[in-house]
Amino acid sequence: MVVFSNATVVDGTSFTPFKADVLVEHGLIEAILPPLSAQSESMLDCSNRVLCPGFVDIHGHSDLEVLRNPSMRPKIGQGITTEVAGNCGIGVFPAEAGNPFLAELTGDVLGRYPKVGWPSFTSYLDTMRQTGSGTNMAFLQAHSTLRSLALGGNPNRLATDSEVKRMCLYLQQSLQEGCIGLSSGLYYAPCLFADRKELLALLSVVKSFDRLFCVHMRCEGSDILSSIEEVLDLARESGVKLQISHLKVIGRKNQYLVPSMLALIEQARQQGVDVQFDQYPYEYGSTSLFSLLPPPYLRLNRGELKKVLACKQERSSIKTMMELGQGWDSIASLCGWDAIKVLVLQSNPRYEGKSIAEIACEREQDPYEAFFDLLAEEEGSALMTDVTQSQDSIKRILSHPLMCFGTDALYAGKKAHPRSYQAALHLLDRYWKQEPVLSLEQLIAKMTSCGAKRLGLSDRGMIAKGYRADLVLFDPIGLCDRSNEAHPETPACGLDLVMVNGVIALQNGRYTDSTSGQILLA
Repeated sequence: MVVFSNATVVDGTSFTPFKADVLVEHGLIEAILPPLSAQSESMLDCSNRVLCPGFVDIHGHSDLEVLRNPSMRPKIGQGITTEVAGNCGIGVFPAEAGNPFLAELTGDVLGRYPKVGWPSFTSYLDTMRQTGSGTNMAFLQAHSTLRSLALGGNPNRLATDSEVKRMCLYLQQSLQEGCIGLSSGLYYAPCLFADRKELLALLSVVKSFDRLFCVHMRCEGSDILSSIEEVLDLARESGVKLQISHLKVIGRKNQYLVPSMLALIEQARQQGVDVQFDQYPYEYGSTSLFSLLPPPYLRLNRGELKKVLACKQERSSIKTMMELGQGWDSIASLCGWDAIKVLVLQSNPRYEGKSIAEIACEREQDPYEAFFDLLAEEEGSALMTDVTQSQDSIKRILSHPLMCFGTDALYAGKKAHPRSYQAALHLLDRYWKQEPVLSLEQLIAKMTSCGAKRLGLSDRGMIAKGYRADLVLFDPIGLCDRSNEAHPETPACGLDLVMVNGVIALQNGRYTDSTSGQILLA
């Protein structure tokens, strides 16, 4: 038995913190007793420390990271004990092992893995079970792999009726095997080519299992309101539980749309639509550099794209489409080349950490020409960060009662966005300690019980008798996020201990590399 003695307990309910002894045995919270009343050989003095539930990351991308690095140090190191993977429509099953399209699709988001692809969710889990996981893991069925398998060849087109039926059968199998829902990335190929008929057919399957629909919307910039209306209407007609991924509005000129966006969600909620959303706590995001291209060019594989970029006329057409950005999010137009930085560029690593504007100046080129050349030269992963929103918008979304925490963490190269390592502790440091947007108990509720309830986890996300012992112990005074864009992996100060299912995964800065995480099946 382990006793957390005299801890300040923030139990995940948003209620006032209280002093207590918390007893853990056999992976469960055995009892919560008055402070300094329990006795055990394993006593942890938690005076002047906060004990809270392990953090729940409802929006992750560790599908391959958990296989490459089973201890999941990047998540454990920020107190995350449960993750939902398979988000944004990007996943690795069902698929043919070694499928070159899948490797290209997943490389910039999930990273590399030998002969990526598994024929079913069950077969993927069989591989995962061989090494285990440091965190609890739940999985969504990704839309992209359904399209790729059902359509064959290049899936960047409309699906036929028979192909939609095949997608529905594949989805049904994954949900039967325990996936907690469906994810789609309507901003990314191949999901962006799905029409309303296809989406409603898939959502009817999701509804029949009473599972989640998690979606990266088509547009998060100037057309954010129409994109919100699209997914709300899909949820309204199908009856599914809707989770809007990493809610934000992209572009300096568009920040005024945040109140209207939230109002649409609130109105739908009042009308009976089961909708919530998640958020990562940074002004800037991270994704594939190739995603800056207009949708028609996202149909192309890398080889085809290189041929297109060799043509001056095609470059001119692409530039015009990117400058106008009509009907899609042109990040280059919305944010500007000075706000887009190269994070990973395997074929041109000398440019990593520089903005496209800086690279263009160095190469004595127009920013568009520099961008096109970088894509044409790239043989591996190409990741970027982009400043997309304001601090005021982050705070407004964070404060909304329907918001819960997610990292959107990517592990696709040697470098990553700081959110991949410190999103949870950054949230507490920035928006509780430095600027108290919400109380500690309110923030922790958004990071624990909110996500657990959304996922239907009845024994996680709170400190209560009989709940799983997923716990985080930290120093509220010493807590400090020290990560930045140049050094995203720098550990935070003040994180004393992380426990997953009653097993210590991190203590006093030392990882145990335990793999006590459980696979969470619906």
